[in-house]
Amino acid sequence: MKHFFICLSLLFFGVSAFAQNPIKHAHNDYEHPHPLTDALAAGFHSVEADVYLIGGDLFVAHERPGQPDTLRNLRNLYLKPLAAIIQKNGGKVYPNDTAPFFLMIDIKTQGEAVYELLKKQLAPYQSMLTRYTDKDMQYGACTVFISGDRPFSTLLRDSVRYIALDGRPGDIGKGYTVSQMPVISDSYASQVKWFGKGPIPVTEQQRLNDLVAAVHKEGKRLRLWASPESVDVWKVLFDAKVDFLNTDHLEELSQFLKAQAERK
Repeated sequence: MKHFFICLSLLFFGVSAFAQNPIKHAHNDYEHPHPLTDALAAGFHSVEADVYLIGGDLFVAHERPGQPDTLRNLRNLYLKPLAAIIQKNGGKVYPNDTAPFFLMIDIKTQGEAVYELLKKQLAPYQSMLTRYTDKDMQYGACTVFISGDRPFSTLLRDSVRYIALDGRPGDIGKGYTVSQMPVISDSYASQVKWFGKGPIPVTEQQRLNDLVAAVHKEGKRLRLWASPESVDVWKVLFDAKVDFLNTDHLEELSQFLKAQAERK
């Protein structure tokens, strides 16, 4: 039975596609001129929203805003537009693409309170979201996972969830399932000391390969944030089968991956 659920998890999260289809992740997506829509226009399958709890609502910003703009809360920037797009496209984010789409919510502070409010704000959108239980998943057009100030124990106590955890390398091997923790994240600099000058040292490459293998063994995806915005670095991450390619430069990463596809 355990093997059955592992197979389900691997099928959904696309382990067979790890080597070929890295996910373009829009780091701090809300800082682009048109949050969400710029990333979708560039074919991204993951966007990142940092949130603060202010006055009973979740506002999207890199730094805590002194005077929050209600137009820039989580519902207006992401939840409502995603719901409209998914409805228009017959239950998918992209009309001809069923690959998973990820909304990563980075909780800056007050993790427990944010989690409780986030559950309430996601409730009207459950039909478009991946649904998790202790044993399996029912897959939706959008998969939400939370990073930052994670209410780890509280989330895991919920037997039915529409939110998963962003894991850390230290969580590998501790028995967390894909339905609890679909992604493992760390800063690039914590794992790799090479920043694109000359060839990557053999020891650095091996450390990266070992991390990728450990994450994939559990059926999860790897994200390295704050990676250098460099074609040389992207190429190493691409070849190593790192799953999320993290960037602030949407078009440049899109062109890089297009070039990689044309090489095949």
